Amino acid sequence: MSGPATTLGILGGGQLARMLALAAHPLGLRTVVLEPKANCPASAMAEQITADYEDPAALDELAARCGVVTYEFENVPVPAVERLVATRPVHPPAEALRVSSDRRVEKETLNLLGIPTAPFRAVDDRAGLEAAVAELGLPALLKTRRLGYDGKGQWMIRDGADIDAVPARGGLILEGFVPFERELSVVAVRGADGSFATYPLAENTHRQGVLLASRAPATISAEHQALAEDYARKLAEHLQYVGVFAIELFDTGETLLANEMAPRVHNSGHWTIEGAETSQFENHVRAVAGLPLGSTAARGPTLMRNCLSTMPAPAEIAAIPGAHLHDYVKEARPGRKVGHVTLTAPDEATLEQRAALLARVL
Repeated sequence: MSGPATTLGILGGGQLARMLALAAHPLGLRTVVLEPKANCPASAMAEQITADYEDPAALDELAARCGVVTYEFENVPVPAVERLVATRPVHPPAEALRVSSDRRVEKETLNLLGIPTAPFRAVDDRAGLEAAVAELGLPALLKTRRLGYDGKGQWMIRDGADIDAVPARGGLILEGFVPFERELSVVAVRGADGSFATYPLAENTHRQGVLLASRAPATISAEHQALAEDYARKLAEHLQYVGVFAIELFDTGETLLANEMAPRVHNSGHWTIEGAETSQFENHVRAVAGLPLGSTAARGPTLMRNCLSTMPAPAEIAAIPGAHLHDYVKEARPGRKVGHVTLTAPDEATLEQRAALLARVL
């Protein structure tokens, strides 16, 4: 780090920034977040600059107070990163933001690296949508190229009536339907020195496009684990990436198809806080701060369950052996991630027993 070498700057102040700040403190690092909303989830753990992400004075203040800057979400305005890069190292690189913020560019990049995805076509108008449907067939999934997350900005198209119901505009991408057995994700980390490591794959369950639970290590063949690691390594090297990232995957049985990447710590990697030798948050801090990476080995079978809309009573979670509650201190809203519970166990049978207890609470 240059400048104030013991301070990490973070663009964004949500729960990911909160957990990054928690991981930074034991390493002797202070954190400062730049976040437009006052009293953000990270503000209890970090100093906060309350301003717009493209506020020049706020960006200059963040640079002056930090030795290195990172971010907690992929929709960071690129001009903000470019201003910071002029005086401070920013990890992950701006190229990772450019690639991941546009689903078309993202899939083109993955395919360029030999990483397979579902077939796709860009859609710029109604005629383009009809042509894409004719080429890819139905069912298919129409998505916004930018800003969609947690199932937002997505429309399943099964017939002509669905085509008439979706937005007649550009900036979209149509993805051909891929029959798959389950959804997986690989979380990986690359250091500034080129060191690289991956966590065991997690198996993910979604509800209405929102991640509900992740289980790790996933029951998967050594060949599929190696294939996911190869995908992650290719992408990290291509982007000259520094920090933690994730690739969401479809397991078709025969192979793995990449769905999308996230250039940040990832919801499906929350299990690593209690379930791995080094959490994804600590390894991200280590990577961007220029420290050696920690072991990504799993301590044992782990289940992560998101708390959607409301938080459970802490006493109910504390009564479950191996359960660890993480409250993001966010206002409750329908479908919103307001916290998560990590459940650990010495073996799969015990994890099943504890998961049944957790299910009754959640």
